[in-house]
This record gives sequence, structure tokens and C-alpha cells, in this order.
Amino acid sequence: MAEIMQTTLKPSKLEVITQWMRAQPWYRGAMSPHLEIVGGFRLDDPDGEVGLEFFVVRDEPDGVEYFVPLSYRAEPLRDGESENYLVGTMNHGVLGTRYVYDGPADPVWRVVVADLLNGEAEPQHRTESETPDRTVRLVPGTEAGTVDHATVVRVLLAGPAEEPGVVLPWNAADGGEVSGLVLRGHAG
Repeated sequence: MAEIMQTTLKPSKLEVITQWMRAQPWYRGAMSPHLEIVGGFRLDDPDGEVGLEFFVVRDEPDGVEYFVPLSYRAEPLRDGESENYLVGTMNHGVLGTRYVYDGPADPVWRVVVADLLNGEAEPQHRTESETPDRTVRLVPGTEAGTVDHATVVRVLLAGPAEEPGVVLPWNAADGGEVSGLVLRGHAG
């Protein structure tokens, strides 16, 4: 399990997400986002090289909630298209420069998320080291072990999930807790 380091990040994760998000076609705001983190979880890279973090952010004042999955790397991806998916860079107080990518563009992210959807990876608490996050739920619907990729639900709707995937709770604007589908699992 990955250790969460208490250190500085410049710019912060939220600052990097905010800058990137306003240019995304799925962003519904008319102006620059004003984001608040209201939920999320992590997954561990079995090789310990790539950070995998998943955020639910709410854009104020309109209250739209978005799911933003990220990967963090020490070196940039070199696949020819990855620069299109670079969210930004951060200076980590211990690890140095981190290249932040939109998760689905990262090959490690894709493998570990498929493992999650097949019940082979355990979600981790977003802010506590070595702590499983038991609030993240899998919605079955495909034969065990057959999910090979995921679709990200970018704009979130709270409510029951009726298709296979990952359901995540988050803090609602009214102070309560809601949940909804954040990742759809696909076989074949």
C-alpha cells in the first residue's frame, strides 16, 4: 500500500485540476471553475511507481459535481499522444517534479482500474495511508474477471447505479452524503 506523504505540492492538486478543467469539453461552467474536493479514493500501482487518485469535485456556485481521475508520474509518458492528456506538473516536496495526467490516458491507470472492476484491486482512502476505503462499491453486471476497460462518468448524478461499474459516495452541497456511478465497466 502506498504511503501518503505529508509535504508541500506546488501548485496544489486542486489548482492543477482547476486550470485544466476549464478547457475540457465536458466542463459545464461558463467561467473559470471554483472547485471544492468533496470525495474520492486512491488505488495502488502494484509496482509502486505511479500514483492513482480519483477526485469528486464540486464547482461553485452552480453545484455541478465532476469526477476527475488522475495519475502522477516521475517522468512524462512517451507514447506520442500523452501530451494531449497532461493535466499539469507539480513540485512534490519529497518526490520532486510530478507529471499529472488525465487517468484514462495512462496505461497503468487502465490496468489497475480494470483490476478494480474485476475485484482484484482494493480502493484506498484518499487521505489516510494503508487504509482501505470500504465506501467504494462495485456494481456487478459482467462475468467476474471479464472487465477489460472503463468509461469515466465526468459529470456526476447522485442516485442508484443500474449498470456495472464503481459507485462512490461524496459530500452533498446540503451537508449530507450522496453516491453515484463514477466508472462504467466494459467487457471485451
